[in-house]
Amino acid sequence: MSVSKYETVYGESIQQPEAFWGKAAQEIQWSRKWDSVLDDARAPFYQWFVGGELNTCYNALDYHVESGRGEQAAIIYDSPVTDTIRKITYAELLDRVSKFAGGLSGLGVAKGETVIIYMPMIPEAVVAMLACARIGAVHSVVFGGFAPTELAIRIDDAKPKVIVSASCGIEGSKVLPYKPLLDEAIRIAGHKPEKCVIYQRPQVEAAMTAGRDLDWNALVDGAKAVPCTPVAATDPLYILYTSGTTGKPKGVVRDNGGYAVALKWSMEYIYDVKPGEVFWAASDVGWVVGHSYIVYAPLLHGCTTVLYEGKPVGTPDPGAFWRVISQHGVSVLFTAPTAFRAIKKEDPNAEHLKKYDISSLRYLFLAGERLDPDTYHWASDMLKRPVIDHWWQTETGWPIAANCMGVEPFPVKAGSPTKAVPGYNVQILDSEGNELPRGEEGAVVIKLPLPPGCLPTLWQDDGRFLEYVTERPGYYVTGDGGFIDRDGYIFIMGRIDDVINVAGHRLSTGSMEEIVSRHKDVAECAVLGADDKLKGQVPVGFVVLKAGVERKPEEIVDELVRMVRSELGALACFKQAAVVKALPKTRSGKILRSTMRKIVDGKEYAVPSTIDDPSALDAITDSAKGMGYAKP
Repeated sequence: MSVSKYETVYGESIQQPEAFWGKAAQEIQWSRKWDSVLDDARAPFYQWFVGGELNTCYNALDYHVESGRGEQAAIIYDSPVTDTIRKITYAELLDRVSKFAGGLSGLGVAKGETVIIYMPMIPEAVVAMLACARIGAVHSVVFGGFAPTELAIRIDDAKPKVIVSASCGIEGSKVLPYKPLLDEAIRIAGHKPEKCVIYQRPQVEAAMTAGRDLDWNALVDGAKAVPCTPVAATDPLYILYTSGTTGKPKGVVRDNGGYAVALKWSMEYIYDVKPGEVFWAASDVGWVVGHSYIVYAPLLHGCTTVLYEGKPVGTPDPGAFWRVISQHGVSVLFTAPTAFRAIKKEDPNAEHLKKYDISSLRYLFLAGERLDPDTYHWASDMLKRPVIDHWWQTETGWPIAANCMGVEPFPVKAGSPTKAVPGYNVQILDSEGNELPRGEEGAVVIKLPLPPGCLPTLWQDDGRFLEYVTERPGYYVTGDGGFIDRDGYIFIMGRIDDVINVAGHRLSTGSMEEIVSRHKDVAECAVLGADDKLKGQVPVGFVVLKAGVERKPEEIVDELVRMVRSELGALACFKQAAVVKALPKTRSGKILRSTMRKIVDGKEYAVPSTIDDPSALDAITDSAKGMGYAKP
């Protein structure tokens, strides 16, 4: 029996990781070659490319200019909210980054020091990130518009010498001034930055604090371009904060060497994109997708990256994505399933798609939350292109499981991100830590060491990092539940706490969501476990209907109950659901299931700082009360 190309590549990555990643690292420019590919002397604190030196900004900009890509567009800034489209070449971007890096150096920012970037989706955000990388400073991008208390927590943890911000962001049709939020965060924080650099946008002029605040343009005008500072492969490139169970955010550390190697490899072998092509990750630079696939990976690979300041719907209509693809010749689009559910809700028959030529598009990649089969089929049917579900986390920085289009495409199984990406030894364990046979559901873990590009630790908190790798010694615990089928396809059924116990039966709410989402009138849904005195927990559903549906909600709910009963049986106890106008989500599109669970169970909850529309929580509360829940 012949061995497939994927099996050969994957097998080498697991059995000979040093040879595999040593070869991949030859695609990166090093100022000093590494002494060892993998250092396990302090396991589980593994390190990649120890002894090696490089500069990530050099690999993303200088190298391409020196290699003849200077006149190619590095960034296409497309902002429907300001009616702006601007192309910035690699040479132009290098000039801007070099001068801003010089400006930061002039403020005393040196190698190893931290800079917080609190910016909207504008080119200056990318410039600030790359400028930090250029001088060896560690950047920490905080999503623009985060609440002052959340920003203050990150200021106190990262202790930045300088904060870089803008006068405002634009959310749809709303202009959100940033400076009052920043000022309040600095007032609350114990740590005070020495300087703040403010980019004044024409929509709002920010009031400046004398002696502390500096105008972006004035800083750049007086700055000299600076060269790249070599850093150790193991030196941190950035800190990215992700939510923690204790309320204190976790500062995920990303190193320079392993990250550059992994991202460059992923562009060719996962996304099957070529240097010079247009790659669009429709996300935000404040999230991990923005770090990895708006900024670093496309530029490391010599691609043109799209920086989109807009929404999938409403800026101005559900055809926004198709317009961008058509206008800029996008080869690969990467976004969240939520974006496509929003488009499907507003334009279920994809009438807006018919207005545009999207022949340049080869693939649609989706990640960020579970891709329900109904959304997969809708996108696949409408686009007539491969729709690739893939799964990863802020902590890993790049995909764990995917249909690796540049290695060997596999037939798609709806609901699965296909197979483990080379480098990731994914296994399913039971509660005792034993590996489960194919088809049985358990905890999804990754056998250590994690491949390059994943977190080596948390920012100044090795102890907390150990929580990821000591619950199951020798494994990184993803926190997700799922199974691997007989063909090696991975199925992620949701967070482990999304498995509910109904009268002794363990049931996945993800399985119920799959069924509910198949209803012809449902745009998106969430199924949660509610506390029940008799059965322990029972499932409760919340659904959003497609635009134009005028049927009575109770009729639709009755049909949903019958669908779940028919496919999972009476033991599922799915008897209650409510129709709501919108589900509460983060600005990156993730449904706030844990907050919804607290509402349903009548428990106290804090309104997450990442929420897109707080009024959606009120609707969930009212609906939960209508079903007899949300009682304190």
